[in-house]
Amino acid sequence: MNTNPHLQDADAFYEQLLDAHADLSRDESELLNARLILLLANQIGDSAVLQACVAAARELPTTPV
Repeated sequence: MNTNPHLQDADAFYEQLLDAHADLSRDESELLNARLILLLANQIGDSAVLQACVAAARELPTTPV
């Protein structure tokens, strides 16, 4: 699992993600997140990497640093 910054334009992606959620209800936003997670997981494809990512995400702090 690669934990080093790897996005070519992280700020642009973050802006795109925020825009995708604009005007959505909470339920619609959660559904968008779920669909996005599944699409990205399909792109990764490696179950060991996905398992490591899920474990790492659970270990991240829940409050801003």
